[in-house]
Amino acid sequence: MGTFHTACTIENHIDRSKSVRVPKLLVDTGSEHTWVPTGKLRKIGVAREKKDVQFVMANGTVITRSVGFAILRIGKDFTIDEVVFAEPGDLLLLGARTLEGLNLTVDSTKKKLVASGPAPAA
Repeated sequence: MGTFHTACTIENHIDRSKSVRVPKLLVDTGSEHTWVPTGKLRKIGVAREKKDVQFVMANGTVITRSVGFAILRIGKDFTIDEVVFAEPGDLLLLGARTLEGLNLTVDSTKKKLVASGPAPAA
């Protein structure tokens, strides 16, 4: 399939006037969650709602991170979702739950996000 990145705007779900742009998130349909730099989440006041959540990495390593709630925007599409407070060395990811909430899917041939919708008639 190949990989690609996208930009995303993150908003505080309580005070939407607080937002930050993340210029490069790896689109990863294999990741359930979206991972955003801790500093960016702190900057807009996203609270750590769930602490010490365990995640199993692709190599089998188990790590612990905090999770909060935020509004995520890509273009005109937006959703509210859980976001992981990514630490230095973590990949910054746009996960499957966020993609589903945005009603977007991956066009693997064009390496871009496109609107989800009903499958074309056969």
